[in-house]
Amino acid sequence: MNGSTAPQAAPSAAAAELMQRRFRGYLPVAIDVECGGFNAATDALLEIAAVLIDIDAAGCLMRGATHTFHVQPFEGARLDPRALAVTGIDPHHPLRPAIPERDALQRIFREIRHALRAYGCRRAILVGHNAAFDLGFLNAAVARAEVKRNPFHPFSCFDTATLAGAALGQTVLAKAATVAGLGWDADSAHNARYDAERSADIFCLVCNRLLDSHRQAEERARALGWVGSQRGPEDEADAEETPL
Repeated sequence: MNGSTAPQAAPSAAAAELMQRRFRGYLPVAIDVECGGFNAATDALLEIAAVLIDIDAAGCLMRGATHTFHVQPFEGARLDPRALAVTGIDPHHPLRPAIPERDALQRIFREIRHALRAYGCRRAILVGHNAAFDLGFLNAAVARAEVKRNPFHPFSCFDTATLAGAALGQTVLAKAATVAGLGWDADSAHNARYDAERSADIFCLVCNRLLDSHRQAEERARALGWVGSQRGPEDEADAEETPL
């Protein structure tokens, strides 16, 4: 179904400051897409889910609200029967509450912009399992629907397949979630909402285990004069990006 889970309470000032510092002003948002194939330029976007990432006053990340929508195939979109067999999606089912791509993107981006303002972050950064796939479909849909205000970084992302492989020894989402003790419901898999929420859980788990490492690195960054200004030797490229 389309819609959102109940939003979390607004972050405290302390939590907002921690989020700003945790990822250099970027706000991680887990995204999963279900599609009519593997080619972002030609194949339909059929489902999209966004899961916000929150932080508490101790610096621990946690899964926040979920926003998910069924999407109408764009005109001329390719629908590979093999992909539909995996996802179980019937794009033309009369009871499927699908909305146009542009509408789905604008609704999700609106919620992300609210979170950006709440945390004082400058831009969202995509979290996904095999994130290049999701980012590719997201960027293609944004261009196709002519959405002007995309809150996401255009190419940087956090890949939970990489994080899970390094931290848990598993790159498949189902296996990573299982060995992490998060559980896995095979009947719910290949659903944008479920996969995005599990990806968000993996991201939070790995990042929280690295909290001491982050604090040590932040002390070193502070000694170098980077903390506060949020600028380091690689930030000149960031300054060239189109602002929100």
